[in-house]
Amino acid sequence: MQIYRTSFAFRNRKYPIGSGKALQFVYSSKQFKTKGGLNAGTATTNVFRSSQYKSTMMALQSQCCSPDEVIFGPDFHQSLYCHLLCGLLFRDEVQFISSTFAHSIVHAFRTFEQVWEELCNDIRTGVLTGRITVPSIRAAVSKLLKPDPQHADLIRDKCTQLVNWYGLIPTLFPNAKYVYGIMTGSMEPYLAKMRHYAGDLPLMSADYGSSEGWIGANVNPSLPPEEASFAVLPNIGYFEFIPLRENSDGVELPPVGLIDVKVGEEYEILITNFAGLYRYRLGDVVKVVGFHNSTPELRFICRRNLLLTINIDKNTEKDLQLAVETAARVLTEEKLEVVDFTSHVDLTTDPGHYVIFWEINGEPSADTLRECCSVLDRSFADAGYVSSRKVNAIGALELRVVRKGTFQLILDHYLGLGAAVSQFKTPRCIGPKNGKVLQILSSNVVSSCFSSAF
Repeated sequence: MQIYRTSFAFRNRKYPIGSGKALQFVYSSKQFKTKGGLNAGTATTNVFRSSQYKSTMMALQSQCCSPDEVIFGPDFHQSLYCHLLCGLLFRDEVQFISSTFAHSIVHAFRTFEQVWEELCNDIRTGVLTGRITVPSIRAAVSKLLKPDPQHADLIRDKCTQLVNWYGLIPTLFPNAKYVYGIMTGSMEPYLAKMRHYAGDLPLMSADYGSSEGWIGANVNPSLPPEEASFAVLPNIGYFEFIPLRENSDGVELPPVGLIDVKVGEEYEILITNFAGLYRYRLGDVVKVVGFHNSTPELRFICRRNLLLTINIDKNTEKDLQLAVETAARVLTEEKLEVVDFTSHVDLTTDPGHYVIFWEINGEPSADTLRECCSVLDRSFADAGYVSSRKVNAIGALELRVVRKGTFQLILDHYLGLGAAVSQFKTPRCIGPKNGKVLQILSSNVVSSCFSSAF
């Protein structure tokens, strides 16, 4: 709450919001009892259920469109549908749209494209669709519904006038000031689609934190997400920074304190928090881009751990993201786009090779797919990868296209294991521990190809 109040002050100074509502795509997973009798659950679940959270939200910003029964509903798909419906019911009062992660916002409006006519029918008749079967959700949302054919016709007219759903968010919510959520790191691949839906509305990256503890607040809300920086809150934990540059002997340099970091340098963060973690390595790589008063402003760069490595190659999540973005531009010639992606190192072949899985919103031609595959292969700029490919120590890259809805099946798989939608991140590399996910991907491949000679 401390870091949220701080960033809200900067956000509200730049984009002041009045009284009204917020369309928040937030979801709570189940709480359970430990053997010692304590309530346990995900961080976001405990936050959403706390009275402090509700009182803070009421004091600082607009009230959520959706009743608690939707937020704490046991079925994600039903909760998402009702979030959309409640947002439409209060469309003129919505001040901003938000979720924990950008992925959830994109997923919500992709879902809207499929169910908007059903939503209009609910508003027209005042009767909730039969797809909502959870009694608590159905009862809470039904109280908000009444027959309103004029409202339904207005929404229908606006949707039918949109070209390829561009500017959907400001069209539906004319008084919205911005779209808000975590948009850095693994969320960056969703920015293009976010901008498509948001039109001219500003995209604002939420604060920088982790399950282990919050780190910094976004004190420059007008910056685009790719340039977002976060001022470290020095009293929220004790922070140290490991320089990524090594000394002349190739040995890791010792950590430095909060005020000893240098602008332009990259570091890995150590956190000591009030919960008991002591000098915990977050694994995040950050760059110091300046200071806000005396506290450093950080820009998230990537996770330090390697995703893809076979020989002497070292490719991170950021490297994979950039390669996918470069190759995906080939699809624009056929007006297609990558819905989501992940990767896998296949060591069953000799030599081993990278496998990239794409879900595409249409069917590209075979020639386009082959070109995408070759561009992907050549877009990994790591010297170890390039040299290994040239001497055939790493085999040709393989691009596998999966059928529509495959990444939804992956999300459903993790939800079945007890994961919270609000904290879900698509895994960008499928390793040996993710056998079930690899099985889902492999069983849904509709086409594949290998890159040409390097």
